[in-house]
Amino acid sequence: PVILPLTEAPEELSQLLALCDGLLLTGGHDVSPELYGEAPLEGVISCCPLRDEMDRYVLRLAMDRGMPVLGICRGLQLINAVLGGTLWQDLHSQHPGAVCHKQQPPYDIASHPVQIKPETPLAKCLGAGRLLVNSCHHQGIKATAPGLEVMAAAPDGLSEAVFLPDYPFLWAVQWHPEFLWQRDAASQQIFHAFAASMEHR
Repeated sequence: PVILPLTEAPEELSQLLALCDGLLLTGGHDVSPELYGEAPLEGVISCCPLRDEMDRYVLRLAMDRGMPVLGICRGLQLINAVLGGTLWQDLHSQHPGAVCHKQQPPYDIASHPVQIKPETPLAKCLGAGRLLVNSCHHQGIKATAPGLEVMAAAPDGLSEAVFLPDYPFLWAVQWHPEFLWQRDAASQQIFHAFAASMEHR
């Protein structure tokens, strides 16, 4: 793995991305509402504008090159915003429901189910039906970006996994398989699918 430095320098990012076979967009800061044309809610948003710009640039660059992309948590939200969707800035106040999306540690245990939609790439990888996942986020997809399709949803209707049809491999999940993978076969299979997409590129 190559950890990209936090920079807006396009030449450096282009050279570093050329060393890679795929792009993993990880969790982290809130995605800036400016990316989807909203003003931030006061007191609930913690953004890193430099990272927003960098991630937007490397995502577009990776897609221009046809590279496999996997988004996790913030990665899902960033992909959705960059491709033209919107986010709930704060689920607790804007989209309240029975599902707790921000569990307390430890994060290597499941906290709520998602329903995997049949006939989606995730269903082909893991099987359709109910999957237990962990959850550590307070933002989420409000309007799905044009072109993205939902692969899994929480019981409160929140989209928890998306993909981009007609693209070699662009998946994103709202949960954190990197915390679960050591003892969770489904998390392992997600990473195996990402790795396989790079091998067949």
